[in-house]
Amino acid sequence: MKKPAAKGGDGKVVLLSGGNPQIAKADGDAPVQAYIAAMPGWKSDVGRRLDELIVRTVPNARKAVRWNSPWYGVEGMGWFLSTHVFTRYVKVTFLNGASLQPAPPGSGKDPDARWCDIYEDGFDEDQMTEWVRQSAALPGWDGFDTL
Repeated sequence: MKKPAAKGGDGKVVLLSGGNPQIAKADGDAPVQAYIAAMPGWKSDVGRRLDELIVRTVPNARKAVRWNSPWYGVEGMGWFLSTHVFTRYVKVTFLNGASLQPAPPGSGKDPDARWCDIYEDGFDEDQMTEWVRQSAALPGWDGFDTL
């Protein structure tokens, strides 16, 4: 049996450091939608817009929640994208982002991953759509089960 989202005394999903929703590990659209609904303030709208953009661009996208973050992948190809809430922004990580043209601006220890941070003033939907399209077509990360 899967654990539901952690709820506080008021029945709301618990928000972790930076406002990230605490959603139990699960596969499918329902836990991702629970995460998006629990994103605080304007970030929930960003989460909905991203989810709609991803599904529109990659109709066969698989979804899961791991480590309190939504993940998107393609069966047989691995996971290509993950999001995470921080205090001032939503981070969108492309697991194979170093191969995207142009590469998203953020980089760190993982030489393959790149990310972009979305602030309250929004994001370039055309660029995000192109990154999602490219990323979903490339081999992704196979670090956890289901794909």
